[in-house]
Amino acid sequence: MLTKQLMEKTIRDYFDACNTGNSESIQRFFTEGGTHYFPEGSPFGVLRGSVAIGDCWARCVEELGSFWTVDNFVGDPETGKAVIEWTHFKKKVGQVLRGDEWYQFTPDGKILEIRAYYASPTHPGVIEHKVGGFDYEGRGYPLP
Repeated sequence: MLTKQLMEKTIRDYFDACNTGNSESIQRFFTEGGTHYFPEGSPFGVLRGSVAIGDCWARCVEELGSFWTVDNFVGDPETGKAVIEWTHFKKKVGQVLRGDEWYQFTPDGKILEIRAYYASPTHPGVIEHKVGGFDYEGRGYPLP
């Protein structure tokens, strides 16, 4: 049964796995077809599948010295939705990135989807700032 405590533990344990840089450890938190969306124009695009997600974070640990923290958590087990605030320390390049992520869980506690939102300024010439590859229209979000 999905509980708020299980959702938070899963996310915190997932972040701990990310910090090890071990792809297989990261993959176990996702459904096989799990999806991780990022802001439009990010270097990652959309990561589709647990292997792609695990391999991406393993590369970030190796190449950037990445280390992540979970700074705040809110979860609703009735809908299977959670949101966190996080910090990403890129130690090898001396950069810090902050943001939020929305999670969708399966009833058995696996991560089905993550939508990442970065704390960043708007960019000149960009008309719609959004998460890349996410079907806003299909999910019933308001459109311009």
